[in-house]
Amino acid sequence: MSEKVTVVLVPMGERDKGEYDRLLLEADESEEMIARYKHRGDMYAAYTEERLLGIAILLPCTEKMVEIKNIAVCRGEQGKGYGKQFISCLEEKAKEADYKVMVVGTANSSLDNLAFYQKVGFRITGIKADFFLQYPYPIWENGIRALDMVILKKNL
Repeated sequence: MSEKVTVVLVPMGERDKGEYDRLLLEADESEEMIARYKHRGDMYAAYTEERLLGIAILLPCTEKMVEIKNIAVCRGEQGKGYGKQFISCLEEKAKEADYKVMVVGTANSSLDNLAFYQKVGFRITGIKADFFLQYPYPIWENGIRALDMVILKKNL
């Protein structure tokens, strides 16, 4: 059983820490793309005791919809239930801000991510065709080239 996760808002002035950047790059391999949204939404860090477990950025889409723009759990901590706890905490933060819908996008090649999001209640609602062609280099996962972004949604 995993330890309890605590999620805290990361103040704007503390967002450029190397440990946060390394985690953001695990979920989005393009520093250029991360720079486009890193300071536009709310950044949350997940901890257990004093140990950093993960990082996420929530970006408002509309008055009632928020997007998980980037989320990553440290590689050594994956598969232990921390990601599920982190998502649950993010959902609570979104509800507190009066959001009704949460969306997340992931690559067509991110098979583990697609399974994870569906296990925590997200449903596939759309595809942004050719989204990953705007990245500076091809991304490959599971022997599949990342071309399209799969959009998943969950009512809060």
